[in-house]
Amino acid sequence: MNPWATDTVPVRVLDVSGTDYRRAFELFLAGTDEKPRTHARLSEIVAALPHRRVLLDMGAGDGRTTAHLARHFDRVIAIEPSAAMREKLRTTCPEALVLPEPIDRAQPPEPADLVHFSHVLYYVPEPDWLPTVTRALDWTAPGGTLLIVLQNPDSPCMRMAAHFTGVRYDLRPLQDLLRAQQPSHGYALETLALHYRTPHLGEAVDVAEFMVNVADLATLDPRPTRAALTAYVREHFTQPDGGYAIGHTQDMLTIRRAAA
Repeated sequence: MNPWATDTVPVRVLDVSGTDYRRAFELFLAGTDEKPRTHARLSEIVAALPHRRVLLDMGAGDGRTTAHLARHFDRVIAIEPSAAMREKLRTTCPEALVLPEPIDRAQPPEPADLVHFSHVLYYVPEPDWLPTVTRALDWTAPGGTLLIVLQNPDSPCMRMAAHFTGVRYDLRPLQDLLRAQQPSHGYALETLALHYRTPHLGEAVDVAEFMVNVADLATLDPRPTRAALTAYVREHFTQPDGGYAIGHTQDMLTIRRAAA
């Protein structure tokens, strides 16, 4: 029997350490242009750094982007509290010093010329964004760069998440607060247009479910249903060729710390 056959089955709460999350994440990676496009832009950012001694990757996940960046740096530090992700990270980027503590308790041993903070703020309560990013700036070497990456609030992906959960993330107010409190640093906010594509409706819905998990679905009562999510995907993401495409434009906030 199809487990999604009834209209009342809720979307799943995907635990980042669980197999359902990893399967959905792999489906997403298989169909998105995110890694090649993001890695190309990251290489440009790295090339502009005055020094490339230390990389700090906050929330490094399975280490694919960590490994891409690591080849440019003398030393690599990675913060990753998920045991399942750390296992992959140590294989993907064996040269990294891996810190298992959560970001609010981690203590990197030295400042970094690039602090990479990608798609992590979803899991930080919004009132804690400013102190968390201020902490990350403290770990950034003078003249170094802190790079924060998050979904653009107006992307199709985030419009879908807002439709079902009411959640909407936006880096712009954070940038304004940081600029007001620490005006000596340099700030730039850019967008990178990205797309997930698949010919299969079931895979598109699985990835859409993964995307709406940027909200804390466990706190929603009731949670949106799988049937409603499927209907949304059909209406908004069906392509003329019969496949499905979900735009997930991301924002990249670059903060260049003032030189000492």
